[in-house]
Amino acid sequence: MPSLTHVPIGLIGFGAFGRLVAEHLAPHGRLRIHDPFVPDADFAAAGVVPYTLAEAAACPVVILATPVSGLAEVVRAVAPHLREGALVLDVGSVKVRPAAIMRAGLPPGVDIVATHPLFGPQSARGGLPGLKIAVCPVRGDRARRVGAFLRRALGLSVILTTPEAHDREAAAVQGLTHLIAKVLVAMEPLPTRMTTRSFDLVMQAVGMVRHDAPEVYHAIERENPYAAEVRRRFFDLAAQMDGELGEGEGIETRASLDA
Repeated sequence: MPSLTHVPIGLIGFGAFGRLVAEHLAPHGRLRIHDPFVPDADFAAAGVVPYTLAEAAACPVVILATPVSGLAEVVRAVAPHLREGALVLDVGSVKVRPAAIMRAGLPPGVDIVATHPLFGPQSARGGLPGLKIAVCPVRGDRARRVGAFLRRALGLSVILTTPEAHDREAAAVQGLTHLIAKVLVAMEPLPTRMTTRSFDLVMQAVGMVRHDAPEVYHAIERENPYAAEVRRRFFDLAAQMDGELGEGEGIETRASLDA
């Protein structure tokens, strides 16, 4: 990808991750941000002027920072406004379905690169250098140039992959992480005083995802075609281990034996 300096970049979506995108791309291009669900007061508080959908989608580079569940609708909305030769990217947590939606819904003269930043607002608080991003070619030959820009300008560690390979790995990497975090949050309150370092690290990981929007969790668990298989294996193994441990003797049982 050539230098984005002074090139208009359309950003569709100004939620938590869209704002992170805007923060780090603002020095590299002139952003045109559109999000009909964000009040003008929030744009003003962020020091940003909102653009219409047509204005944002007419940029040579367009980033779709919207939930996977609404991506098909967004693609239908932006398609008529895209210019010939434009580059469209998404930033969703899964890649097989978004890649298929964009390939089917965007005009043939538009290049498509599916990306997944493997971080969020919490994990990016210390800056982007060294964080990972998956880059998947979908249409056209600009994926490697996109990766080069992300590496040089933002310091990201780029993983060039396919949507299928991404989702297979993400089913375990993200699917299990968010699933375990959900279970642990449901078990709260958990100990905070007498803890081990390993427990502290687990709870640190929980803290990094506990405030993610519900759409992120649903995309990771429901939109990834390989997530259900990983969940079944996890629960089957957990049930097997539970059976091997048996019921054991609870506190009340031991107390009655000691009496």
